[in-house]
Amino acid sequence: MMKKRYSLDPENSKQAEQIESALLENLEPILPDSQQRARIHQRLFEKVSNSLANESARITIRHSEGRWHTIRPGVRAKALSRDKRTFLLDLACGATLPMHRHHEDEECVVLRGTAQLGSLMVHEGDYHLALAGSRHGKISSETGALLYLRGIPIGHTTEVARDLLTAYLPGKGRDHVTIRSNEGEWSSIVPGVQYKTLYNDETSYSSMIRMTSDTVLESQQKILADDEEFLLLKGDMFIGDMLMQAGDWQFAPKGTKHLPLTTSKEAVLFVRSAQNFLSCH
Repeated sequence: MMKKRYSLDPENSKQAEQIESALLENLEPILPDSQQRARIHQRLFEKVSNSLANESARITIRHSEGRWHTIRPGVRAKALSRDKRTFLLDLACGATLPMHRHHEDEECVVLRGTAQLGSLMVHEGDYHLALAGSRHGKISSETGALLYLRGIPIGHTTEVARDLLTAYLPGKGRDHVTIRSNEGEWSSIVPGVQYKTLYNDETSYSSMIRMTSDTVLESQQKILADDEEFLLLKGDMFIGDMLMQAGDWQFAPKGTKHLPLTTSKEAVLFVRSAQNFLSCH
Protein backbone atom coordinates (compact mmCIF):
# COMPACT_ATOMS: atom_id res chain seq x y z
CA MET A 1 0.00 0.00 0.00
CA MET A 2 1.37 3.41 -0.96
CA LYS A 3 1.59 6.11 1.64
CA LYS A 4 -0.21 9.37 0.76
CA ARG A 5 2.05 12.36 0.31
CA TYR A 6 -0.55 14.82 1.50
CA SER A 7 -4.05 15.11 2.93
CA LEU A 8 -6.87 17.25 1.58
CA ASP A 9 -7.56 18.39 5.12
CA PRO A 10 -4.86 17.48 7.69
CA GLU A 11 -7.05 18.73 10.54
CA ASN A 12 -9.99 16.50 9.59
CA SER A 13 -8.56 13.38 7.95
CA LYS A 14 -11.81 11.39 8.15
CA GLN A 15 -13.79 14.03 6.23
CA ALA A 16 -10.92 14.38 3.78
CA GLU A 17 -11.01 10.65 3.01
CA GLN A 18 -14.75 10.82 2.38
CA ILE A 19 -14.31 13.74 -0.03
CA GLU A 20 -11.42 12.03 -1.78
CA SER A 21 -13.41 8.79 -2.12
CA ALA A 22 -16.39 10.68 -3.62
CA LEU A 23 -14.12 12.44 -6.13
CA LEU A 24 -12.47 9.18 -7.20
CA GLU A 25 -15.82 7.44 -7.72
CA ASN A 26 -16.87 10.10 -10.23
CA LEU A 27 -13.67 10.20 -12.26
CA GLU A 28 -13.88 8.84 -15.80
CA PRO A 29 -11.34 6.06 -16.37
CA ILE A 30 -8.65 6.76 -18.97
CA LEU A 31 -7.84 3.62 -20.92
CA PRO A 32 -4.32 3.22 -22.34
CA ASP A 33 -3.98 3.13 -26.11
CA SER A 34 -2.65 0.07 -27.96
CA GLN A 35 1.01 1.13 -27.75
CA GLN A 36 0.74 1.83 -24.04
CA ARG A 37 -0.95 -1.53 -23.46
CA ALA A 38 1.82 -3.28 -25.39
CA ARG A 39 4.52 -1.58 -23.27
CA ILE A 40 2.70 -2.45 -20.04
CA HIS A 41 2.32 -6.06 -21.21
CA GLN A 42 6.03 -6.27 -22.11
CA ARG A 43 7.23 -4.78 -18.83
CA LEU A 44 4.96 -7.09 -16.83
CA PHE A 45 6.20 -10.23 -18.54
CA GLU A 46 9.83 -9.10 -18.28
CA LYS A 47 9.34 -8.68 -14.53
CA VAL A 48 7.74 -12.12 -14.22
CA SER A 49 10.53 -13.70 -16.29
CA ASN A 50 13.27 -12.04 -14.21
CA SER A 51 11.56 -13.07 -10.97
CA LEU A 52 11.32 -16.72 -12.08
CA ALA A 53 14.98 -16.70 -13.15
CA ASN A 54 16.07 -15.30 -9.77
CA GLU A 55 14.09 -17.92 -7.87
CA SER A 56 14.83 -20.97 -10.05
CA ALA A 57 17.99 -22.09 -8.23
CA ARG A 58 16.67 -21.37 -4.74
CA ILE A 59 14.97 -24.03 -2.64
CA THR A 60 12.04 -22.83 -0.52
CA ILE A 61 10.14 -25.04 1.93
CA ARG A 62 7.06 -23.54 3.53
CA HIS A 63 6.21 -24.29 7.15
CA SER A 64 3.18 -26.25 5.87
CA GLU A 65 5.16 -28.17 3.20
CA GLY A 66 7.54 -31.11 3.28
CA ARG A 67 7.24 -34.66 4.60
CA TRP A 68 7.30 -35.47 8.29
CA HIS A 69 8.78 -38.79 9.42
CA THR A 70 8.12 -40.29 12.86
CA ILE A 71 11.43 -41.34 14.40
CA ARG A 72 10.06 -42.44 17.78
CA PRO A 73 6.76 -42.02 19.67
CA GLY A 74 5.92 -38.31 19.91
CA VAL A 75 8.96 -37.23 17.87
CA ARG A 76 8.90 -36.46 14.15
CA ALA A 77 11.40 -34.83 11.81
CA LYS A 78 11.20 -32.99 8.48
CA ALA A 79 14.34 -32.72 6.34
CA LEU A 80 15.06 -29.30 4.84
CA SER A 81 18.42 -29.71 3.13
CA ARG A 82 19.28 -32.22 0.43
CA ASP A 83 22.12 -33.67 2.50
CA LYS A 84 19.59 -34.53 5.24
CA ARG A 85 21.58 -32.71 7.91
CA THR A 86 19.19 -29.78 8.41
CA PHE A 87 15.84 -30.59 10.01
CA LEU A 88 12.80 -29.37 11.80
CA LEU A 89 12.18 -31.52 14.87
CA ASP A 90 8.70 -31.61 16.38
CA LEU A 91 8.41 -32.87 19.96
CA ALA A 92 4.96 -33.68 21.32
CA CYS A 93 4.15 -33.03 24.98
CA GLY A 94 6.18 -35.46 27.10
CA ALA A 95 8.25 -36.77 24.15
CA THR A 96 11.94 -37.60 24.69
CA LEU A 97 15.14 -38.35 22.77
CA PRO A 98 17.99 -40.35 24.34
CA MET A 99 21.43 -39.09 25.36
CA HIS A 100 23.82 -38.72 22.42
CA ARG A 101 27.24 -37.36 21.46
CA HIS A 102 27.88 -34.84 18.67
CA HIS A 103 30.51 -35.55 16.06
CA GLU A 104 29.95 -32.25 14.28
CA ASP A 105 28.73 -28.85 15.43
CA GLU A 106 24.97 -28.85 15.94
CA GLU A 107 22.97 -25.61 15.88
CA CYS A 108 19.48 -25.34 17.33
CA VAL A 109 16.90 -22.54 17.19
CA VAL A 110 13.65 -22.91 19.14
CA LEU A 111 10.73 -21.95 16.91
CA ARG A 112 7.94 -22.87 19.32
CA GLY A 113 7.49 -24.07 22.90
CA THR A 114 10.19 -25.11 25.37
CA ALA A 115 12.59 -28.04 25.48
CA GLN A 116 14.92 -29.58 28.03
CA LEU A 117 18.39 -30.30 26.58
CA GLY A 118 19.97 -32.34 29.33
CA SER A 119 19.96 -29.93 32.27
CA LEU A 120 19.36 -26.86 30.08
CA MET A 121 15.90 -25.40 29.40
CA VAL A 122 15.53 -23.48 26.13
CA HIS A 123 12.61 -21.30 25.07
CA GLU A 124 11.14 -19.85 21.87
CA GLY A 125 13.69 -17.67 20.07
CA ASP A 126 16.71 -19.13 21.90
CA TYR A 127 19.82 -20.29 20.01
CA HIS A 128 21.87 -23.27 21.19
CA LEU A 129 25.15 -24.65 19.84
CA ALA A 130 26.54 -28.08 20.74
CA LEU A 131 30.16 -28.24 19.59
CA ALA A 132 31.62 -31.36 18.01
CA GLY A 133 32.74 -33.75 20.76
CA SER A 134 30.17 -32.50 23.27
CA ARG A 135 27.36 -34.61 24.67
CA HIS A 136 23.67 -33.94 25.22
CA GLY A 137 21.71 -35.57 27.97
CA LYS A 138 18.14 -36.70 27.35
CA ILE A 139 16.11 -34.22 25.29
CA SER A 140 12.49 -33.76 26.32
CA SER A 141 9.60 -31.32 26.22
CA GLU A 142 6.74 -31.07 28.69
CA THR A 143 4.90 -28.44 26.62
CA GLY A 144 5.77 -29.59 23.11
CA ALA A 145 8.37 -27.84 20.97
CA LEU A 146 9.43 -27.19 17.39
CA LEU A 147 13.20 -26.98 16.85
CA TYR A 148 15.37 -26.08 13.88
CA LEU A 149 18.47 -28.29 13.93
CA ARG A 150 21.49 -28.19 11.68
CA GLY A 151 24.37 -30.66 11.88
CA ILE A 152 22.49 -33.77 12.97
CA PRO A 153 22.57 -37.06 11.00
CA ILE A 154 18.91 -38.09 11.40
CA GLY A 155 18.83 -39.15 7.76
CA HIS A 156 21.94 -41.36 8.17
CA THR A 157 21.24 -44.52 10.18
CA THR A 158 24.86 -45.55 10.79
CA GLU A 159 25.82 -42.10 12.09
CA VAL A 160 22.78 -41.96 14.37
CA ALA A 161 23.81 -45.30 15.90
CA ARG A 162 27.36 -43.97 16.37
CA ASP A 163 26.08 -40.83 18.15
CA LEU A 164 23.94 -42.90 20.53
CA LEU A 165 26.61 -45.51 21.35
CA THR A 166 29.50 -43.07 21.85
CA ALA A 167 27.41 -41.02 24.30
CA TYR A 168 28.44 -43.55 26.99
CA LEU A 169 32.16 -43.24 26.23
CA PRO A 170 34.54 -40.58 27.61
CA GLY A 171 34.68 -37.57 25.30
CA LYS A 172 36.19 -34.13 24.96
CA GLY A 173 33.61 -32.63 27.29
CA ARG A 174 33.35 -29.43 25.25
CA ASP A 175 30.99 -26.72 26.46
CA HIS A 176 27.70 -25.81 24.86
CA VAL A 177 26.86 -22.23 23.83
CA THR A 178 23.40 -20.78 24.47
CA ILE A 179 22.21 -17.31 23.46
CA ARG A 180 18.76 -16.41 24.75
CA SER A 181 16.33 -14.44 22.62
CA ASN A 182 16.89 -11.39 24.88
CA GLU A 183 20.70 -11.78 25.00
CA GLY A 184 23.48 -10.80 22.63
CA GLU A 185 24.48 -7.48 21.12
CA TRP A 186 22.48 -6.03 18.24
CA SER A 187 24.35 -3.84 15.74
CA SER A 188 22.75 -1.52 13.19
CA ILE A 189 23.37 -2.25 9.49
CA VAL A 190 21.11 0.43 8.04
CA PRO A 191 18.22 2.33 9.66
CA GLY A 192 15.55 -0.16 10.69
CA VAL A 193 17.80 -3.23 10.29
CA GLN A 194 19.84 -4.81 13.10
CA TYR A 195 22.23 -7.76 13.19
CA LYS A 196 23.24 -10.11 16.03
CA THR A 197 26.11 -12.60 15.72
CA LEU A 198 25.37 -16.07 17.07
CA TYR A 199 28.29 -18.17 15.86
CA ASN A 200 31.54 -17.36 14.09
CA ASP A 201 34.40 -19.81 13.61
CA GLU A 202 35.80 -17.98 10.53
CA THR A 203 34.39 -20.66 8.20
CA SER A 204 30.75 -20.66 9.31
CA TYR A 205 28.64 -17.71 10.40
CA SER A 206 25.20 -17.70 12.00
CA SER A 207 23.25 -14.58 12.88
CA MET A 208 19.86 -13.03 13.51
CA ILE A 209 18.54 -10.19 11.37
CA ARG A 210 15.84 -7.98 12.88
CA MET A 211 13.94 -5.58 10.61
CA THR A 212 11.30 -3.01 11.47
CA SER A 213 8.28 -2.42 9.22
CA ASP A 214 8.73 -0.89 5.77
CA THR A 215 12.49 -1.46 5.52
CA VAL A 216 14.74 -2.82 2.77
CA LEU A 217 18.15 -4.49 3.08
CA GLU A 218 20.25 -4.56 -0.07
CA SER A 219 23.71 -6.07 -0.51
CA GLN A 220 26.97 -4.70 -1.84
CA GLN A 221 27.39 -7.98 -3.72
CA LYS A 222 25.39 -8.78 -6.86
CA ILE A 223 26.16 -12.51 -6.72
CA LEU A 224 26.28 -14.72 -3.61
CA ALA A 225 29.88 -15.71 -2.87
CA ASP A 226 28.73 -18.64 -0.70
CA ASP A 227 25.63 -20.66 0.04
CA GLU A 228 23.12 -18.92 2.31
CA GLU A 229 20.36 -20.43 4.40
CA PHE A 230 17.38 -18.46 5.73
CA LEU A 231 14.76 -19.35 8.33
CA LEU A 232 12.09 -16.77 9.12
CA LEU A 233 11.31 -16.83 12.83
CA LYS A 234 8.83 -13.98 13.09
CA GLY A 235 6.68 -11.80 10.83
CA ASP A 236 6.55 -11.64 7.02
CA MET A 237 9.40 -10.85 4.65
CA PHE A 238 10.03 -10.71 0.92
CA ILE A 239 13.27 -12.28 -0.34
CA GLY A 240 13.23 -10.72 -3.77
CA ASP A 241 9.65 -11.31 -4.94
CA MET A 242 9.15 -14.39 -2.74
CA LEU A 243 6.94 -13.83 0.29
CA MET A 244 8.27 -15.68 3.33
CA GLN A 245 6.23 -16.24 6.48
CA ALA A 246 7.17 -17.42 9.96
CA GLY A 247 8.51 -20.99 9.79
CA ASP A 248 9.47 -20.83 6.08
CA TRP A 249 12.99 -21.94 5.09
CA GLN A 250 15.04 -21.06 2.02
CA PHE A 251 18.40 -22.18 0.65
CA ALA A 252 20.26 -19.94 -1.82
CA PRO A 253 23.27 -21.63 -3.49
CA LYS A 254 26.56 -19.95 -4.22
CA GLY A 255 26.61 -18.11 -7.54
CA THR A 256 22.94 -17.12 -7.54
CA LYS A 257 21.86 -13.51 -7.71
CA HIS A 258 21.59 -11.62 -4.44
CA LEU A 259 18.02 -10.60 -3.65
CA PRO A 260 16.98 -7.76 -1.33
CA LEU A 261 15.14 -8.37 1.94
CA THR A 262 11.96 -6.30 2.32
CA THR A 263 9.46 -6.13 5.17
CA SER A 264 6.04 -4.57 5.59
CA LYS A 265 6.00 -5.33 9.33
CA GLU A 266 8.57 -6.33 11.95
CA ALA A 267 10.42 -9.56 11.12
CA VAL A 268 13.22 -11.69 12.58
CA LEU A 269 15.35 -13.88 10.30
CA PHE A 270 17.97 -16.54 11.10
CA VAL A 271 20.79 -16.58 8.53
CA ARG A 272 23.58 -19.09 8.10
CA SER A 273 26.42 -18.74 5.60
CA ALA A 274 30.04 -19.61 4.97
CA GLN A 275 30.59 -15.85 4.67
CA ASN A 276 29.95 -13.19 7.29
CA PHE A 277 26.55 -11.74 6.35
CA LEU A 278 27.43 -8.36 7.88
CA SER A 279 30.52 -7.94 5.68
CA CYS A 280 28.31 -8.06 2.56
CA HIS A 281 26.05 -5.19 3.62
